[in-house]
Amino acid sequence: QVQLVESGGGLVQAGGSLRLSCQASGRTFSNYAMGWFRQAPGKEREFVAAIHWSGHITYYADSVKGRFTISRDNAKNTVYLQMNSLKPGDTAVYYCAADPRPNPYSDPKAESVYDYWGQGTQVTVSS
Repeated sequence: QVQLVESGGGLVQAGGSLRLSCQASGRTFSNYAMGWFRQAPGKEREFVAAIHWSGHITYYADSVKGRFTISRDNAKNTVYLQMNSLKPGDTAVYYCAADPRPNPYSDPKAESVYDYWGQGTQVTVSS
């Protein structure tokens, strides 16, 4: 069983920055592919970013490309999401997710590949 705990959400003005963290339990975190998703009120959950277990390959939704950066520190069992130039449209609950058995055929943008999810952290961007 893998437990994921997100932190770092909050209220920020448009144009500001936040860094989300997601700490994972488990001794094999370095083998997990990790992803961030978000869900705005009244909308379906959507992909934001993902990172390969090696940390060398990353994926982003078009809406956040160039503004958000995903990274990981395997020594700390933690994945991060640095969010810059935030917009009101980024307001959502942000969830991290873990895929403990990634393979070359997995689509890192698909919710179905992730077995474990955190409880979410609220990000609110005011205009």
